[in-house]
Amino acid sequence: MRLLAAFAAALFLAAPTGAAPVPLPTAPDCPLFPETNVWNKPVGKLPLRSSSRKIVRAIGARLPVHADFGSGLYQGAPIGIPITVVDSSQAKSAVNFSYDDESDAGPYPIPNGVAIEGGYASDGDRHAIIVDSDSCTLYELFALYPSPWSAGSGAIWSLTSNALRPRGWTSADAAGLPILPGLVRYEEVAAGHIDHAIRFTVSRSKRDYVYPARHFASSLTSKSLPPMGLRLRLRANYPVSGFPYQARVVLKALKRYGMIVADNGSSWYLTGAPDPGWDNDQLHTLGKVRGSDFRVVDTRGFVNG
Repeated sequence: MRLLAAFAAALFLAAPTGAAPVPLPTAPDCPLFPETNVWNKPVGKLPLRSSSRKIVRAIGARLPVHADFGSGLYQGAPIGIPITVVDSSQAKSAVNFSYDDESDAGPYPIPNGVAIEGGYASDGDRHAIIVDSDSCTLYELFALYPSPWSAGSGAIWSLTSNALRPRGWTSADAAGLPILPGLVRYEEVAAGHIDHAIRFTVSRSKRDYVYPARHFASSLTSKSLPPMGLRLRLRANYPVSGFPYQARVVLKALKRYGMIVADNGSSWYLTGAPDPGWDNDQLHTLGKVRGSDFRVVDTRGFVNG
């Protein structure tokens, strides 16, 4: 029995990695983290947590999925979290952080006119994602404001490394995770495949976090609530063939790679990058999928390669 248990554990830890995610068109030589990164590992064949139904009910079993990204403008700004790509010639600036004890000091290569989530007049999360295409370094900022640059928090990541934040540290995201690897991007859907987990939000989270998250953002302690970093996937037998192309690619990724709780917000909101290629009508059909169609995956055996 002990040998069987050890063999099963070895199989679990050796869960296959997925394909390399589609690179950014303006940074084609930079990976979106190694293929062995937890974001890029498929979970379609992993076991479920025994508490799956309770957690799904706590998130909202009857609530619809929503694509929190698209084409066009909403309140004057692109819909989603934009990505800015620079190269090594971009001058770097100091940033004054509200949470400086959990932020990477920088400096940060912020160009004039850097794309900010919601636009410069927004009072929302104001995320900024910047990729240096020469060094393959990812810079992410939360609540970024100009003149001089200030932000709530910031984190710097090597796109070639699996390194995590220190335990208890936030990032530009409540879970202490990078944002970029969880975004739904148009070039992925155009290629026909999304090869990573998707970032999503919940209205209420637990005062806890699980791997790969490093930080919580709640005072609630109910065991039914999802901790930051929790992984869910769309049930394997959910019929996706009747959905339009763009929605169908997203749903297939939710079956294979699932999604990760990364922040507080509206439940079942999937995060993506804005792009004129999105068909908003196709994305809106994702609302036919309900919370009850998801399952909580047991990823406790996952480690980064």
